[in-house]
Amino acid sequence: MTTVYEQRAATAVPPAPRRSPAGGVLALLWAGAAAVLALWWSDTGSVIGTAGWLTGAGRIAGLLCGYACAVLVGLMARVPLLERRIGSDRVARWHAMAGRYTICLLVAHIVLILAGYAAQDRRSIVHETLTVVLDYPEMLKATAATVILFAVGITSARAVRRRTSYEFWYYVHLLTYAALFLAFGHQLALGNDFSGNGVATTAWYALYLGVTALVLWFRILAPVRLNLRHRLRVEAVQREAPGVYSVVVRGRRLDEMGAQAGQFFRWRFFGEGMGWTSTPYSLSAPPRPDLMRITVKALGGHSAAVSLLRPGTRVWAEGPYGALTADRRTAPKSLLIAGGVGITPLRALFETLPGDVTLLYRARTAEDLALGGELEAVARWRGARVLYALNGPRGERPDLTAGALRATVPDLSGHDVYLCGPHGFAQDLYGALRAAGVPDRRIHHESFEL
Repeated sequence: MTTVYEQRAATAVPPAPRRSPAGGVLALLWAGAAAVLALWWSDTGSVIGTAGWLTGAGRIAGLLCGYACAVLVGLMARVPLLERRIGSDRVARWHAMAGRYTICLLVAHIVLILAGYAAQDRRSIVHETLTVVLDYPEMLKATAATVILFAVGITSARAVRRRTSYEFWYYVHLLTYAALFLAFGHQLALGNDFSGNGVATTAWYALYLGVTALVLWFRILAPVRLNLRHRLRVEAVQREAPGVYSVVVRGRRLDEMGAQAGQFFRWRFFGEGMGWTSTPYSLSAPPRPDLMRITVKALGGHSAAVSLLRPGTRVWAEGPYGALTADRRTAPKSLLIAGGVGITPLRALFETLPGDVTLLYRARTAEDLALGGELEAVARWRGARVLYALNGPRGERPDLTAGALRATVPDLSGHDVYLCGPHGFAQDLYGALRAAGVPDRRIHHESFEL
């Protein structure tokens, strides 16, 4: 897009690589779970009989479920420390795993508590369930919260997720906030571990209020401040390849956002019915003080509508997010491997990443190579290499095995490798790179699958 977004060589040297805080964050989260178990242990005397064991196990599951709910929301509060230093995709995987744990703990809590109460009262499970739901304080709200959490869990299952729209999935997940609000009173009203324990109650309030503050600041107030300050609008839209379009966004003092090549924003365009959903798209060129650019492939309703945007359309952005940046660089040589529209963050890195850089671009045909002219131009002025892996004349796939990669890129094991593309493509390439001797710590990858 030379008429709107001219190429410019990057002159700034990125900072030295920083150690990821992932280990420390995970240790903190597990320490919190241990503290929850310690709370139950300190508040429990002796456990007697089947009813006591069932009820005790149910209490443990309930406490851990309440803690896990707070962790779930905290992980997706879009805290910069997590999003930019650890990586949005890794945090999303933690969130998905914590979600599965939470649902399992919720089921265990319900089943064990009801079974324990039924054994203690010598009544049927059905009778005990009706008594607990209808007569116990805060239980109707807790039941509503349970239904919501089960709905969120069901829509997160891969088989269901494939058959539902992103918008439906997104809005169902927003109900998680309502579920936590409804369940909080139940935890304090019926949690024996909080009754008469001021320290535990204060800590639980601090946990939930702290998570609420993170959500309010980073998901609401910070984006409002960003968009009021920078006033983003669509500058131009241009076709790059079949079904692939670039959108140039103009704004004020965009350099103050601190965005780096390789990062992404969550975009909401107030045109063509796209204002109801924010979708992550990577920057496909280094950000400038007045312009940013994304390149989008039509894979769904939202991305397909991008090509219809008109200049002047108001834009709402949240970010920057992502850790696929030069900060991860540990070696003087880098290999960038892109599959399909995964070229977008790597196009920006190809221009700015210092040192000896090689780009390998996988596409079906030459016509599918988006931004190819720009890649060639960048390669010329910086003395880098661009390699293409296209299907053969009969549709045969190119050889991207470990041996082929080693033959194509000398000293491959001494390179940092930045990898971006569809999930299956990335998995295959990761396995090939490991087999070729590239250490795991030098393979940098982010996936934006939801």
